[in-house]
Amino acid sequence: MSTIDLIETRVRGFISDIQHPKQRKKININDLELQLRKLLDNYFEMNGYQLFYEVIGKLQEEGVLSLIQNKQYNGKSPALPLYYWVNIKAQEMKWDRLKMMRLSDKFDFTYYEHHPEYQTEEEWERIDNLYTFLQTAEEREVVSVEERSLELFGHEKFLQDSDLYPEGKSFLNRIGIPKEQLKMVKHGEPFVFWMKQGKEIKDVQRVLIVENLAFFHTSIKLLEAEVLDYEPELIIYGEGMKIERSFSFFFQMFPPKNYQIYYAGDLDAESYGIVIRLMEKFPDTSIQPALKIYRKMFEFIEQRNDQNIRQTQNMTYRDAFFQWFTEEEQQLLQQLWQENKRIPQEVLTIETWRRWL
Repeated sequence: MSTIDLIETRVRGFISDIQHPKQRKKININDLELQLRKLLDNYFEMNGYQLFYEVIGKLQEEGVLSLIQNKQYNGKSPALPLYYWVNIKAQEMKWDRLKMMRLSDKFDFTYYEHHPEYQTEEEWERIDNLYTFLQTAEEREVVSVEERSLELFGHEKFLQDSDLYPEGKSFLNRIGIPKEQLKMVKHGEPFVFWMKQGKEIKDVQRVLIVENLAFFHTSIKLLEAEVLDYEPELIIYGEGMKIERSFSFFFQMFPPKNYQIYYAGDLDAESYGIVIRLMEKFPDTSIQPALKIYRKMFEFIEQRNDQNIRQTQNMTYRDAFFQWFTEEEQQLLQQLWQENKRIPQEVLTIETWRRWL
């Protein structure tokens, strides 16, 4: 073996040991040369650094190494940058190309050709199961995401739980199949609701969503006493931010109609975000803040308390919420915001409501 071949073999061995299949690694070129010198007793006699310099240049041309542009050098002549990226380790194709061609009428394997680290036995089994399903997909019924995920991939959370299955949520993107082809649907979460006595589903026109459980029960009493603002036929317990996930269930249960939907929550940053995001997510549905109820809450500003420090104070949601109110009311809301205070919905009780009767 020639001297240059010996040094190249040693250097490639060092690089191979630290290469990672999924992420780049940073290397100090002086540390790499030091390791080489320890292995070669006659390093200086063979003009080792010059050969080392040539090998590094070759690895850079091949894309094994990449420059880190930070203007630091190794202090030798000819000079080398002090730091390099050791790029992701190239992997050979693992899957049988004939098998891939057999399934190519349904799938695009381009991603796997560029990322052979995903060519595992487990991934191929998923693809094979999916291919079998697609052969008869037109005859299949629409089921839930969880049910289809269990059938095809062995676990109901494979397509949704990125903590349990970090590779699951992007699987369909890797293989180039839209979710619609799997004949599955994400069901809305059920929510707790109360329908006015004597009313049926077809009678519902006005809906009040309330954020907190205490006011949900208070609203039921007020509704049955016929003193609740907006006179809704239906009250929904929003349960904080859960309503953002569960409200789609409303359209599965109630017939298509031009509903009037009002939202009442705490006067705080989290609630501003909830109602504005509901309006954005369902733009074809009439959803608006329950101004009559919020105005009652203004009368209890002396009972304001501290904002939860874990709440995200999004100014875009704040401004979108504030614009529903009069200039004078906006000043009160701005005062709460600046003081980092809130008015909880629980100021409205059966007893306090009597002042407006």
